[in-house]
Amino acid sequence: MQSQKISISLPPSLLTFIEDYKVAKGCQSRSQVILEALELLQERELEQAYREASFEVEDAWEVTVGDGLKDETW
Repeated sequence: MQSQKISISLPPSLLTFIEDYKVAKGCQSRSQVILEALELLQERELEQAYREASFEVEDAWEVTVGDGLKDETW
């Protein structure tokens, strides 16, 4: 994966948290800690999108999924 360098400003408390996490978890750099945090945030957003999409499924779909098949058929 090709990386691109950026600059961010954080409050001292978050910088301390990042440094403590890096040491405690054996991360190689602050960038690795931030990358892990962003991946978790991305995953959370994806889960939320799936959750919202599941509510859009029509009730009629639930009826047609089995299409008259019973558990014994499986």
